[in-house]
Amino acid sequence: MTDWIIQTISDLGYVGIFLVMLAESIFPPIPSELIIPFAGFAAANGDLNFFGVIAAATVGAVVGMLPWYFAGRLFGLDRVRRLADKFGRFMAFNADEIDLAVGWFTRFGPIIVLFGRLLPIIRTLISIPAGLARMPLPVFLLASTTGALIWNTILTLAGYILHEHYELIEVVLDPLSYIVLGLVVLVYLVKVITWKPSKAAA
Repeated sequence: MTDWIIQTISDLGYVGIFLVMLAESIFPPIPSELIIPFAGFAAANGDLNFFGVIAAATVGAVVGMLPWYFAGRLFGLDRVRRLADKFGRFMAFNADEIDLAVGWFTRFGPIIVLFGRLLPIIRTLISIPAGLARMPLPVFLLASTTGALIWNTILTLAGYILHEHYELIEVVLDPLSYIVLGLVVLVYLVKVITWKPSKAAA
């Protein structure tokens, strides 16, 4: 995967950055922690423009989030609530808990989306509840763009400063992906074990 990412960016430049970040937003296993620092390294070499890298990466990331957002919006909260009461233990949430989560998301959604964009795995998944909560598209785009812009600027700057040692960033940040994934799995297992039906289904 590493060779493919580097080759794509080397061959296609900003378009390559856009396409790889688009894929990263749709498929979480593709690591932005490797994509953007390499592009920052290319900018330090003079092959790409520093701000062009950030712009291409951010646009690609935001466009890649939209399919998940619209999937949540089209699937609909009512359908998810019915599934939660029917197959709740496998979903790990009952309808009451989903209503509670959507309430929190309705109240603090932009902040949740913004900070969610800074975390591996979560940065993709966070678009789904945003769609389910029917967060207005302009608000979703603003929060997502802000979060992606902050993260991409940090990674581009790191790759630019570290220059040919850009791969050290992946060594430092890659364990974070496994930690976040482990926490997600742990929370899911705990919810499965402790799951109870909603009041309406009980």
